[in-house]
Amino acid sequence: AGEAYGRIEAPKGELGFYLISDGGPNPYRYRVRPPSFINLTVLEDLCLGHTVADVMVILGSVDIVMGEVDR
Repeated sequence: AGEAYGRIEAPKGELGFYLISDGGPNPYRYRVRPPSFINLTVLEDLCLGHTVADVMVILGSVDIVMGEVDR
């Protein structure tokens, strides 16, 4: 039983893996923290003072993969 967090540097940022074991052969809990999920958190600060039309351009400049963000 125990827990571990591992991370690697991916092309778009840090890719993290969190694993909790209850001592059995399979993980009790497994969580992936993709880079785009963290990069999306800055979107609110980037969009302040801009128009709604600018949001798509700002989102494209951060290059977020929405498939990673979907939970």
